[in-house]
Amino acid sequence: MNINNTDSTPYLTYKKLEDIDFIKHGFSTRLGGVSKGIFSSMNLAFNRGDNRQDVVENYHRLCDSMGVDFDTLTASAQDHHTYVRVVTSKDCGIGITRPRDMQSVDALVTAEKDVTLVTYYADCTPLFFVDTEKRVIALAHAGWRGTVGRIGGKVIDKMRSEFGCNPKDIVCAVGPAISKCCYEVDKACADEFYNLKDLDNTKFIFPKENNKYMIDLLETNKQILQSAGVPSENITVSDLCTKCNSELLWSHRATNGNRGTMSAVLTITEK
Repeated sequence: MNINNTDSTPYLTYKKLEDIDFIKHGFSTRLGGVSKGIFSSMNLAFNRGDNRQDVVENYHRLCDSMGVDFDTLTASAQDHHTYVRVVTSKDCGIGITRPRDMQSVDALVTAEKDVTLVTYYADCTPLFFVDTEKRVIALAHAGWRGTVGRIGGKVIDKMRSEFGCNPKDIVCAVGPAISKCCYEVDKACADEFYNLKDLDNTKFIFPKENNKYMIDLLETNKQILQSAGVPSENITVSDLCTKCNSELLWSHRATNGNRGTMSAVLTITEK
C-alpha cells in the first residue's frame, strides 16, 4: 500500500486501485485529525464517545486530503452481519450529517457518480470492489462473523443481481486488518472457519496449544472472493497488520478497546 499526504492528513491507497481512473479510494490512519485523549487524533466514529464536532472536522480533513466532497459521504451501520445495501445520491449524508435509517448494514454498493461509500474498522477486514466494465463499486466490513458469513461473496451476488456485473471484471483489495501474526481465537471461533468446507483452511487456520488458533482473515476473504468468481490476479491483499502497526493504524486489540476508528472510502468520479 502507498501512504499519501504524510505532512497533513495521511491516508493509504492500493496501487492496483490507483490505476483505475474513474474512482478515488483511501483508507484512513489514526493520524492527522483533531480528536483528543484516547481518540487522538484521527477518529472517524460518532458512536465511541468522541466529541461530534471533532469527528466532523476529521471527516472534512480526510475529504480535503483525498479530494472528496464531504457532502457525498454515505456511511454503513455495521453490526458484524452480512446485509448489503445499494445506495444512491438520495442516501448521501446518512450516518454522517443525517441519522442512520437502518441498523444493520455491513456493505454498501453504488453505481452512481459522487456517492462516496464509508465503512469503519479497527482490526476487521475492509474489502474494496470495483467493476471496471459496469463501473460499479462496493465496500464491505468483514469481521470474523462477516468473514465466515461470506460477506465478500454476498457483495459479488448483489453486484451481479442489481447491475449485471461479471466477477471476472471486478478488482478487489483486502485489508489492512489484524493479521495471522496477531489474531488469536478460541476453538469455538476457529470451528466457524473450519466450516468453510470448500476453502483451503490450511492456509488460514493455524492451531496452537491450549485450544487456541491463529486465523488469517485476509487469506480467508481472498479465498471467498476467488470462490465467488473473482480472478486471483484481480485481488490485492494488504501486507499491513493493524496491531503490529498500531502507531499508524487503530487496533482494538492493541488498545484494549480504548481507541478511535478508521474508515475505508470509495467513490466514482466519472461515469
